[in-house]
Amino acid sequence: MTLAVYTLLLRLALPLALARLYWRGLTIPAYRHRIGERLAWGAPAPRVGIWIHAVSVGEVQAAEPLIRSLLERTPSRRILVTTTTPTGAARLRALFGDAVSHRYTPFDLPAILERFLDRTRPRLAIVMETEIWPNTLNLCAHRGIPVVLANARLSERSARGYARIAGLTRATLERFALIAAQADADAQRFIALGADPRRVRVTGSLKFDLRPPDDLPARAREMRRRWGERRPIWVAASTHDGEEGPLLEAHRRVLERIPRALLVLVPRHPERFERVAALVERYGLSLARRSRHDACRDETAVFLGDTMGELPVFLAAGDAAFIGGSLVPTGGHNPLEAAAAGVPVATGPHTFNFAAIMDMLVSEGAAARIEGADALAELMIDWLTDAERRAGIGARGRRVVARNRGALERLIDLIEGLIGESQDAGDSPRKII
Repeated sequence: MTLAVYTLLLRLALPLALARLYWRGLTIPAYRHRIGERLAWGAPAPRVGIWIHAVSVGEVQAAEPLIRSLLERTPSRRILVTTTTPTGAARLRALFGDAVSHRYTPFDLPAILERFLDRTRPRLAIVMETEIWPNTLNLCAHRGIPVVLANARLSERSARGYARIAGLTRATLERFALIAAQADADAQRFIALGADPRRVRVTGSLKFDLRPPDDLPARAREMRRRWGERRPIWVAASTHDGEEGPLLEAHRRVLERIPRALLVLVPRHPERFERVAALVERYGLSLARRSRHDACRDETAVFLGDTMGELPVFLAAGDAAFIGGSLVPTGGHNPLEAAAAGVPVATGPHTFNFAAIMDMLVSEGAAARIEGADALAELMIDWLTDAERRAGIGARGRRVVARNRGALERLIDLIEGLIGESQDAGDSPRKII
């Protein structure tokens, strides 16, 4: 596939993409708001020094330490963060308020991107994790805007997909000024697909550098008091469609052995909160909902975390955690928030989005992979009835996180070097960071 064919296909798909936004907006009104920004229309975007693109909540969380570091180096409101989802936008606002500007990500079409770049005039673009947009890379290259792929990861499954359009993938990857990969395996996959080896570096995962807020322990203690300080509690975090049923089956088995156990169930997507609440009731399990401030009584079997931004508190307040997106082939979610809190971590078999991190945690005895509901129930019964074992697993998780910090410092050093090279090549010496 060539860039011209890709652009034509994307242009033909644009009406469908806009229709999908309106359709999703019927249940989540935020998807209908500010649609003009996705076309680079509407209120003028601010002129910025640095443009950071983070798709949704996970990428915003991963970018948090990077954004905080850059805010210390660049004037206020000269960082623009774009997200694709309203949940990503909400998380960004919760973390940074008005300290950074936000817009929704423009569609990857030349005319739209030209308007966006004319308005924002970034001097540097940083793309988080796996966002590889051909026209964005092409236009930034033509304008002399270096683009960094930060915290870059590429699973075997995704690499096979990109290999099917090898010509376009190679031409696009060559446009990156720097690919800062999470692990050696990610770096080798990018190089195999055509990235310049001289521009690929292994920096580690920024997720290890995420520092919990100072008030997290106090908030976790308060949440635990609300749940019941002496109850055995496990948290099922970031669950997807097709996972809640097996998780509720597992909890039924846990309750047979530990009648006072509580499952804190936290679906990944807010549009599914009502459906998950109905599913819990169909299973005949007593339910309390965070959004309604329901009391969590001794007979409550499931606490539904149907709010946004509280998952770190839930994880820190629990005794053990299951990380979702892993019983179904979604690829899993970040297990490090739980590990950093000293909480034992379980996942299903599908963890390809965090393969290196999970391999590390499992090999260090800080996490476990299970194949299904029966194995998960047995594991949770084991963990919830053995406080000493939980403490040992949690301590190992904390050590893994502490030992692997440093990706942020390595990434910042590379970015500063990149800017120095750009200025030496004749660009304006105006400082970016």
